[in-house]
Amino acid sequence: MPVAIALLWTWLNPRIFPAPRSFDHWTSESVLGERVWLNRDAVPVPAYHRKAPNVLSAVSGVGVLFVSWGVLTLEVWPTLFGAALVYLGKLWFLDRMAWLWHDMRDTTEEYRGLAAHRET
Repeated sequence: MPVAIALLWTWLNPRIFPAPRSFDHWTSESVLGERVWLNRDAVPVPAYHRKAPNVLSAVSGVGVLFVSWGVLTLEVWPTLFGAALVYLGKLWFLDRMAWLWHDMRDTTEEYRGLAAHRET
């Protein structure tokens, strides 16, 4: 049942909230940065942006292992420690994505088009 609820929420979430009026916020910029990161094979990102996202994803991945261990053994400390690693890794990753967006938003026509939404 929890997996079904998570899948339903994943499908429903982008459909129930309106599009943002402006993309000039940290959260929007981090999502746009994720788009840039996913497109890095077609449009290379600067070298100083290539390592941290992978390291931070690994930190979150290690956190998932601790959460899983804690839940399976019904232990509080690994669950909380793992959750802290997951959130720390993800939030830091998103911060790096916002930075990546700032560095890349004027590099291609597609990115400039996304950046133009900042004005609306």
